[in-house]
Amino acid sequence: MPISFNSIPANWRMPLYWVEVDPSMAGFPVYRQAILVVGHANAASAAPGDGGSTVPFDIPIAIGSKQEARAFFGAGSMLDNMFERIFDNNFAAEVWGLPIAEPAAGVAATGTITVSSPPTGAGTLALYVNGRRVQIGVAADDTADEVATNIVAAIQADPGMAVTANSIASAVTLTARHKGIDGNFIDVRDNYGGSLAGERMPDGLGLTYDNGGKLAGGTGTPDMDTALANLGDEPFEYVALAFTDSTSLVAWENEYGFSDSGRWGWMRQLYGHVFASYKDTYQNIITWGPNNNSPVVSVMALEKQTPTAPWEYAAAYTAKAARALLNDPARPLQTLTLQGCLPAPKHQKFTMAELNAMSTVGMATQRPNGDGIPAIMRDTTTYQKNLYGQPDDAYEVVTTLATLARLFRNQRQAITSKFPRHKLADDGTRFGPGQAIVTPKIIKAELVAEYRVDEYNGLVENAIAFKQNLIVERDPNDPNRVNVLYPPDLVNQLRIFAVLAQFRLQYDRGVDTSLA
Repeated sequence: MPISFNSIPANWRMPLYWVEVDPSMAGFPVYRQAILVVGHANAASAAPGDGGSTVPFDIPIAIGSKQEARAFFGAGSMLDNMFERIFDNNFAAEVWGLPIAEPAAGVAATGTITVSSPPTGAGTLALYVNGRRVQIGVAADDTADEVATNIVAAIQADPGMAVTANSIASAVTLTARHKGIDGNFIDVRDNYGGSLAGERMPDGLGLTYDNGGKLAGGTGTPDMDTALANLGDEPFEYVALAFTDSTSLVAWENEYGFSDSGRWGWMRQLYGHVFASYKDTYQNIITWGPNNNSPVVSVMALEKQTPTAPWEYAAAYTAKAARALLNDPARPLQTLTLQGCLPAPKHQKFTMAELNAMSTVGMATQRPNGDGIPAIMRDTTTYQKNLYGQPDDAYEVVTTLATLARLFRNQRQAITSKFPRHKLADDGTRFGPGQAIVTPKIIKAELVAEYRVDEYNGLVENAIAFKQNLIVERDPNDPNRVNVLYPPDLVNQLRIFAVLAQFRLQYDRGVDTSLA
């Protein structure tokens, strides 16, 4: 029986017509690239879930809308705000939330708004907390204490606020909803939109902010061990990580890295990428960046004066990257806008020279497009050095690993579908047609054919050189094993367009113009 059947037995004698179906030559790869959003949830045991149950910390749960996120994780929580940005930037993704408990031994960040002088004229105060605007009506005869009371009422009326508020006399105290150092990133300011948005301070009203308009005093970092253990081998392609303390970054780098136990390791083959954001001064970012070195982590640099919290930027960055890389993992992410995020004021934005310098120390960069919305400039990873500590750009940009993941999945789908239960023979073996046998040459031909498809789809280039450098051979010590040296040439991106404008005031009159 030269044809290899999988199901019909060779000793079957009943008449007449029997068919077994073989899909091995029909299927195409299917890409499930879920987003995992990691941040704090409110209160003990997280927020109420479906049917009055509770959502436990450290266990991922599927989320289908902003409203579901708020119901599960609590209004104003990190995850509530992050899911707002996720769905602003990617409405079609499969998204999961991973609620992390606040550090039990931590301290919540606080800040104070003091009404330093009462108004002399009526108006509207536009107050921004973490980039969220609330408007407070101000009467000409309001006292400082009354203005403070009205500020508290306006903040409490917005359930999405990342802070709670109370006032004593003319001082408003804001407290981050979650303990930990991340609360120190919360920004407070007034009239961010300026005259173009119709925002101005009511006459006579004076407000002062401690710590330059930032909350301060938050201490403590989250524990990721249980949450990471609970992920198991579930496929979460892209992670929006709210935290950038070194312990958290290292933990997620290990989960998604190249070690035996990492998602990019040879055993798990799950792949994926982690996105975060870090807000500080240029000088501090330039110092902070070289401390990181991971191919699987991309941290976006934000101006310290940026109103929106870094965890919301991380969510927007993840959502836009996931949306684009699913369509084409090799296209650069530059110019993709981060909807729902506010940029730093014009006079406080990073300069092009500063953005360029930060990209050399492993920081992804952003800058507003012509429409004023922040957009991805360069999707840099934190990878900067090889194992010997020497400068290296092998994994400099997010698209490199995204493209490799697509190639590996395409290849795995082809090999596991077409050769699931095959025998292995040497090249030149004369076996009958239809036999479930492969040789190194047959496998090599399949890999070259797959490469041609990947080339057609714009993922790789130089197919001839690939074929010349591809090696497929039987293992000399294990006759049942095939070893492959797979050398893809990844397609590159148009990231720089450089022009030397060598102008003239007038060309030589002796130039032959007959060909013009």
